[in-house]
Amino acid sequence: MADMSNEQNGIGQSQTRQSVTERNTKETGSVKEQAEYSPPVQPDFLRETIKQKPVNKKKLLRRMAITVVMAVVFGLVACFTFLVLEPVISNRLYPEEEAQEVRFPEETVAEEMKPEDMLVEEEPEPPEEPAPEELVDKQIEEQMEELLSQVKFGLEDYKLLYEEMSELAQKVNRAVVTVTSVVSDVDWFNDIYENEASASGVIVANNGKAILILVSAGVLNDADSIIVTFCDQAKVNAELVQQDTTTGLAILSVPLVSIDEETMDVIDIVKFGSTNSANLPGKPVMALGSPMGTSGSVCYGIVTSAGSVIDQPDSAYKSITTDIYGSRNATGILVDLEGMVIGIIDNMNTSNDMGNLLTAYGITELKRTIEKMSNNRERAYLGIHGADVPKEAIEESALPNGTYIKEIEMDSPAMNAGIQSGDVIIQANDTPITSYYELLNVLYNAKPEDTMSVVLMRQGHEMNVTVTLGRR
Repeated sequence: MADMSNEQNGIGQSQTRQSVTERNTKETGSVKEQAEYSPPVQPDFLRETIKQKPVNKKKLLRRMAITVVMAVVFGLVACFTFLVLEPVISNRLYPEEEAQEVRFPEETVAEEMKPEDMLVEEEPEPPEEPAPEELVDKQIEEQMEELLSQVKFGLEDYKLLYEEMSELAQKVNRAVVTVTSVVSDVDWFNDIYENEASASGVIVANNGKAILILVSAGVLNDADSIIVTFCDQAKVNAELVQQDTTTGLAILSVPLVSIDEETMDVIDIVKFGSTNSANLPGKPVMALGSPMGTSGSVCYGIVTSAGSVIDQPDSAYKSITTDIYGSRNATGILVDLEGMVIGIIDNMNTSNDMGNLLTAYGITELKRTIEKMSNNRERAYLGIHGADVPKEAIEESALPNGTYIKEIEMDSPAMNAGIQSGDVIIQANDTPITSYYELLNVLYNAKPEDTMSVVLMRQGHEMNVTVTLGRR
């Protein structure tokens, strides 16, 4: 029995061991299976650490500098290309009209009719029987009564006359403008203030790109800006085209694109008359612009004289005097009763004994200067004060017709060429000179730096000189 129990115990223990062994085997298998899915453990010498690459500051700055330089070069090339090609492309797509040359019609001076030429020679009629003396007296008396009945001038006619003159003044004023120059300055307290000066100008031309205005240059000195006020009170900025130091006049330019259509419909271009007539004294005129020193003032009067020549170099401008009492600072125009401008008001040449009576430049002699300035062409400078050779000198001293030199400007081209007072110029650039006007015509067609060959008479001897013309 004991042996059997021992065997059974041995069998039980062996079964228990087998079960334990199988369980251990299963656990070991499961552990192995788990070990197969676990990441492999690497040795220390195979482990890597990723580090950021160090920044090379010098290289980075160099690249940034190259990028900036390339951007600047690209911008400059682009700007240059745009500036060069943009006008070409714009002109191709939108062709712009060039400014037209300003030209005023030349005057044809008609020979004035002498009093003896006014008498019309009638063909002789066959003699008639003389009428009775009483019948002739009666016919004369009837004709006189008829004429006297037709000539009646009352207050109503006087009123109508001035109304028509006022309407004419309003019509011409469409071409009159007010030019205001603005000058900025700083006072003692560093505060900025502006000074303004104004003068009346007149519209003389439209060259297709801009309106051209003639005005006294005295108000334009050191101007920071120039403002033009038209007759409808529209204000636009203007630019100086050219200034003439001899006459003290200037031409301003106002671009057409800066003027509204409503203003263009209102304004007008002035029409120039003539001062070549010997019948100008006694002619009624109107002074428009600023004859009394204020814009928009109007005065009526007559021309008192128009024959005196203003003594200025390389010119023969004539002075027109009137009986109109105005301001010493008057500016504007003189207009006849046909609405034609015959003078540009300028009191700088008024003599002291005339007080405040208005004077003006005659428009006939001034027209060529206005034309030259309007086209922005420089005028050649000789530097002489000339006149026609008097008839008495031709008869008594046997002087030839030509230009008599009264005076020479200091350091002028004429002085540098050796021309003296008392010389008589008889030829200029192969053109015979018989009057001062003909010499001025040659000078008008010349340009600065041109060489002019002059033939002159000095104390009975003929001389040839070469003059290099200068600039005014």
